[in-house]
Amino acid sequence: MSENKEINALRNAIDSIDSQIVELLNKRASVAIEIANIKRKANLNFHAPERERAILERIVALNKGQFPNDALKVIFREIMSASLSLEEPLKVAYFGPEGTFTNLAALRHFGSSAKYIPIEGIKGVFDAVEGGKADYGVVPIENSNEGVVSYTLDMFMDYDLKIYAEVMLEVSHNLLSKSGDRSIIKRIYSFPQATAQCRVWLESNMPHIPIVESTSTARAAELASSDEDGAAIASELAARLYDLQFIERHIEDNKNNYTRFLVIAKNYPSKSGKDKTSILFSVKDKPSALYEVLLPFRKAKINLTKIESRPSKKRAWEYIFFVDMEGHIEDKKVKKAIDEIRDACLYLKNLGSYPVDEMTGKE
Repeated sequence: MSENKEINALRNAIDSIDSQIVELLNKRASVAIEIANIKRKANLNFHAPERERAILERIVALNKGQFPNDALKVIFREIMSASLSLEEPLKVAYFGPEGTFTNLAALRHFGSSAKYIPIEGIKGVFDAVEGGKADYGVVPIENSNEGVVSYTLDMFMDYDLKIYAEVMLEVSHNLLSKSGDRSIIKRIYSFPQATAQCRVWLESNMPHIPIVESTSTARAAELASSDEDGAAIASELAARLYDLQFIERHIEDNKNNYTRFLVIAKNYPSKSGKDKTSILFSVKDKPSALYEVLLPFRKAKINLTKIESRPSKKRAWEYIFFVDMEGHIEDKKVKKAIDEIRDACLYLKNLGSYPVDEMTGKE
């Protein structure tokens, strides 16, 4: 067999496999529609993140071949997103505009078949979900280098919304411009947090170029797209959206740079088997008050993965504590520990239980 005939035979084999994939995808879609009809009659929630997590874990466990697991997870995330859109298209509000890292986190969690609503402010995202304009909202909560997004924590005090899921995204910054020519750059547009994460690189490589503050990395890219002498610190997605060229890739000072995002909703999901619970509380102004609140978690051997304090803004020197812990509120020991601390707290709010995100995405 000649080389061309051999290639054609293999291509025919691929075509045959592709035909089978399309047929199976449509069979899967038919089953998804049946499930949607049952959910609709029973008034059940269409979106189940614990089920999606189980599917992805099962698919990875089944994979014994050469196809990369990371690519497999992306493919099945899109399959689930498309299937869910057949049941009922999800409306997802996110801290925008289009092209921000929050946009990327939303896409990674919900796939490209959801209906996305970019909103300028974090408060606006909470408003959209509480008012029913969106089923879910996506907001940043903390960065591994810059710490917590305090404004997001404050919003949980003002709104009766729950944490439905978390998304961990590995963040990489790029210097972009219309021409890709570093020598002509006279100003750099950047979101303050992105500037802070690239400070060493900027001081070493562009020390005399002024930084012009923008409201987001995507807005920085938009400004650079109409400025011949301007550059922007932004994502690869922003480069594609605004047709910008790369001056330099990966200019962040710390290559181990992650941002955690929260998916907010009116309710939280049932147990997935590996969950996290978040609460807000304030303590009485007396010696060992915080110790008394934390003691039940120690006795129950519950791992507190995060504790962050914020001024309550109601009384001077009164603080609100934001705590993440391993386990679901439906777990007996978690529920018991939270019930035990109520009397020691001036204020206690359960923000929800949700699957731990161990499937970190990259940008």
